[in-house]
Amino acid sequence: MPATILAVDDQSSFRFLLQRQLSNAGFSPLMAGSTEEAIAILEKQPVDLILSDLVMPETDGLAFLAQARERFSSIPFILLTAHGTVATAVEALKLGAFDYLEKNCTPDELQITIQRALTYHSLARENEQFKEHFQQQYSFQNIVTVSPQMGQVLESAASVANAPRTTVAIFGESGCGKEVLARAIHFAGGGMPASFVGVNCAAIPEALLESELFGHKRGSYTGAEYDREGKFGQAKGGTILLDEIGDMPLGLQAKLLRVLEERVFEAIGSDQPIAVQCRIVITTHHDLLRLVEEGLFRKDLYHRINVFPIVIPPLRERLADIPILVDYFMKLNRDDLGKSLPGVSEKGMDKLLAYPWPGNVRELRNCLERAAILVPAGELIRPDHLATVAGVPPQTQPQLQPTPGQFDYPLSFTSDEISFETITNRILDITLERCNGNKSKAASLLKVNRKWFYR
Repeated sequence: MPATILAVDDQSSFRFLLQRQLSNAGFSPLMAGSTEEAIAILEKQPVDLILSDLVMPETDGLAFLAQARERFSSIPFILLTAHGTVATAVEALKLGAFDYLEKNCTPDELQITIQRALTYHSLARENEQFKEHFQQQYSFQNIVTVSPQMGQVLESAASVANAPRTTVAIFGESGCGKEVLARAIHFAGGGMPASFVGVNCAAIPEALLESELFGHKRGSYTGAEYDREGKFGQAKGGTILLDEIGDMPLGLQAKLLRVLEERVFEAIGSDQPIAVQCRIVITTHHDLLRLVEEGLFRKDLYHRINVFPIVIPPLRERLADIPILVDYFMKLNRDDLGKSLPGVSEKGMDKLLAYPWPGNVRELRNCLERAAILVPAGELIRPDHLATVAGVPPQTQPQLQPTPGQFDYPLSFTSDEISFETITNRILDITLERCNGNKSKAASLLKVNRKWFYR
């Protein structure tokens, strides 16, 4: 569809010339003989660009530009005049005009300038929409929770979002949402999507990690054939996420300590210090104090990154979040699959609530995605659709057979998983399986109240 161009000039002969040039260039022209007529047109129909004469008898082009910027700020504006001066051009650009052309410009010059203005503003709109999309996707409001613990986490994160020079340390098990929280802090602080730069310290070989972080100069080492900007440089004005910092080599930890203390870094092969101009967020699933005791993590670096610690609780410690997370992920699955997915059955939800989720929210999301693919459209997700909830194929899951006078509870935990709550939940789950999902029978067998058992 051709772009609609509104041309404003008090001379009918020049309007006629402009109309012909714009039509020949493939645009859809609208003509106005005064600013009042132009405003009336703008109020009635959409316009992609405004071309306006500078000198007009009632309202000049600069005054019209000011009005258009105030009321129709999204429309690019180009001024035309027969008497161009540098001062006028500067004033026009200050007021928000895209460009300034003399009336004797060629049709090609006019067409090229209009096309540049349309392209620039189209990209600007797309960038703004892109930014809004990411801000909505990663906003604190989009982190679904009813857990008081997570409520405190979000309050702390929202507080530090306005302190871009403060190093934030996010601790939590794998899959609990550390990067999601880091992005929420970034966008809440006004960061742009492209200025969030993540580095997985565990996935990059030690020999390459320093260059990845700080960049290098051409010829600084074998294979360095060109200058390369590192992640700290790319994150200028935004946030750098140092993911799994507990796996960073000791030699590089010393260099990172200097960056945190002095807020400067140097590219490999350069002695020119570069100022750090980004927020620094670190994440890890490790117990860094234990790594310090084992000599695998520098004690001084630990204290330097632990300025504003945030600990995200594992999913098994906030079971109340599972139902609303299920609703959230099922909505995403409905949108992605284009499939009728009413939700999860009561027995299916019982199974989700009984499982300890060592993979946390990520594991829950993956589990529901698989179940959404398997379940027929229009049906509730049942326990058999969740057969791989524990990451164990159905045929290898233990089948508990009733034995008269004896009840065995096969329990096995890693050191990270074991807690009173996970042991209790595992016993409840095993009992429920033995009783074929009958909660009343399971509660009676354990000699507890049925309401307590369900909770």
